[in-house]
Amino acid sequence: MFADIRYGRDGVQRVEIPDRNYIGTFSPNDVEIGAPDEIIGASIDAPIGSESLDKFLEGGEDIVFIVNDGTRPTPTAKVLDALAKRMDLRKARYLIATGTHRDMTEEEYNNVFGSHYQELKDRIIAHDAKKSECVYLGDAKSGTPMEVNKIAVDADRLVIITSVEPHYFAGYTGGRKSFLPGVASFRTIETNHKLAMNKEAQSLVLEGNPVHEDMMDALEQVKGKKIFTIQMVLDRHQNIYKVASGDINKAFAQAVEWANKVFVVPIPEKADVVISVAPYPMDVDLYQSQKALDNGKWALKEGGKIIMVSKCREGVGHATFLTQLSSSKDPKQVLENLKSEYKLGYHKAAKMAEIAVWADIWAVTDLDPELIASANITPFPSVEAAVKKALEENPEARVLILSDGSVTIPRVE
Repeated sequence: MFADIRYGRDGVQRVEIPDRNYIGTFSPNDVEIGAPDEIIGASIDAPIGSESLDKFLEGGEDIVFIVNDGTRPTPTAKVLDALAKRMDLRKARYLIATGTHRDMTEEEYNNVFGSHYQELKDRIIAHDAKKSECVYLGDAKSGTPMEVNKIAVDADRLVIITSVEPHYFAGYTGGRKSFLPGVASFRTIETNHKLAMNKEAQSLVLEGNPVHEDMMDALEQVKGKKIFTIQMVLDRHQNIYKVASGDINKAFAQAVEWANKVFVVPIPEKADVVISVAPYPMDVDLYQSQKALDNGKWALKEGGKIIMVSKCREGVGHATFLTQLSSSKDPKQVLENLKSEYKLGYHKAAKMAEIAVWADIWAVTDLDPELIASANITPFPSVEAAVKKALEENPEARVLILSDGSVTIPRVE
């Protein structure tokens, strides 16, 4: 059979897999969707555990929206379309929750804000974890110093627009992640992300997950602040499936339930070869594309091969994690090296090295093959070439494709 693998924004790579080797192509579950404006509007007008939006905004003199940056598929513009019918958008400022990501490009700003961009352009501020003024709010139970962008701290009304899907070490995106890492200082983010080195920090896990619990502590530091959230769950085509508005924690809990219905996908068996795709826009760089590897491992047999497919349009991303991955040809030694000192990005290296201990990591990217090879990853020029090599080594290999590996969590039935 032939499979078309997405590559970059509009590209496709075709691969042939013999029927006897092919298990199937898996992606987030199909769910019934409706008109975006109606779904968003109905949610805003019937918030969970919160007063109405009108009541919430009443008397607000410094209204700040926290919105996701361009590396996330969150359809912020559609929410703004709905909100424009309920409020004057120019009465608010808009803080981009970049975390440690770079500022957005003009194209990304247009994608995020849609038809509202020109009108709101002078009201938008991109958070810079290293340069933005942040306010120290105290320490979390773990010892993480909570430093948050002053604009968010000083606001008398916060409206958070975000989306919820599984996350490889925070359990899920959404909710509390808009604060930490969204608008936190570099020091805060680095200290929090060090907790991702723990094995309890994994996809779908909240209880006992030290990263999630640290993020919840961050919220405790702003207890009493008026916050209204709009948290979306998207379907496999990045259309809006469900929206939970209102109280940040109650809306998040509801969105998590809906997210599981979309992203936790049953598979009939584990595979010898897993092709896990990081589709646009999650293919921005190797740092972000790693999520496709981490999700793909749940479908892989021990000793198997995982083929990450990602254009990596902007290169590596945080170079520190690649440096660590390249520190030894032995993944076990890489893990030992990572334990001695932590810098932001090392958790990515740790998660990748953990896989490399028991499986082969292969990759199809636009990155320099020598660069990839130095990091214990075998580069291939195409998906076809990688699959051909895998079947030469094991003609009986069972092959499975995750067409949206960045957000698909496979589980054997």
